[in-house]
Amino acid sequence: MQFPSPVSIQWLAEFLGAGIIGDKNGQATGINEIHKVEKGDLVFVDHPKYYDTCIRSAATYIIINTPVEVPPGKALLVVEKPFDAYLKIVRHFRPFEPATKMISDTAVIGKNTYIAPGVFIGHHTTIGNDCIIHPNVTILDHCVVGDNVIIQAGAVIGSDAFYYNGKKDREIWYRKMESCGRVVIGDFVEIGAGCTIDRGVSHDTVIGDGSKLDNMIHIGHDTVTGKNCLFAAQVGIAGAVEIGNGVILWGQVGVSKTLTIGDNAVVLAQSGVPASLEGGKTYFGYPAEDASLKKRELVWIKRIPELWKKVMG
Repeated sequence: MQFPSPVSIQWLAEFLGAGIIGDKNGQATGINEIHKVEKGDLVFVDHPKYYDTCIRSAATYIIINTPVEVPPGKALLVVEKPFDAYLKIVRHFRPFEPATKMISDTAVIGKNTYIAPGVFIGHHTTIGNDCIIHPNVTILDHCVVGDNVIIQAGAVIGSDAFYYNGKKDREIWYRKMESCGRVVIGDFVEIGAGCTIDRGVSHDTVIGDGSKLDNMIHIGHDTVTGKNCLFAAQVGIAGAVEIGNGVILWGQVGVSKTLTIGDNAVVLAQSGVPASLEGGKTYFGYPAEDASLKKRELVWIKRIPELWKKVMG
């Protein structure tokens, strides 16, 4: 999430009751989680295992619970509970706004766009020109929909991320990491009936121009798809996945989190993707591998009983 304007580290320290180590004159431009941080961002860390990763990331400012050495040009904001500090910032800059009507007065809807009965459009959402939004679609706060987009009945755009801060030393192990990101849908995209696309935790979930999604697809928080992708029914994509241009995922493909699928890759139906895939190839199976090799492997597996009989005489 980008702040409306840069915020001084001294103001943030006062707001959070934090001590500052490092550059005390800087200004933060936004808050982000570790998979999406950029220069000028603020990020939080509350476990020693991830201190070094956060400090060496692109983030310029780190909310942390222990004083450690910090590189030049960066600053630490030291607090007892970094996660609570993160939530305080999110709630300040992107507070919850109750809905009072089906289409918010702050929503912006383009020319020649059709909004069917039963559609909900949240606060500060923008929908482009020449779109068709079918009945019972929900488009939640701060979403951006491009031009010439079709969203079929019952789709949910901008639901909260499935993302939790887990600590087993407290009564409630999993605390919700409140979402302050957006969903950004490009031009000429089609979203099938019953799809769910989660907003980013603190960045954007992006559907690239020209992409087509079949029915009952789930796309997790902070996932970015390229242009002209094609996803068949019941595909499930976890959070913070980077998908290139022209990627095809056939029915019931499952994609794990924080990985990359290269341009023009094709993943055949019911495959599972637990690790990054190169572009320009066709994949099959679990774990998804080169489809031609996987099919040969299956042929040999089917021959095991026959080979066993020969070995045993």
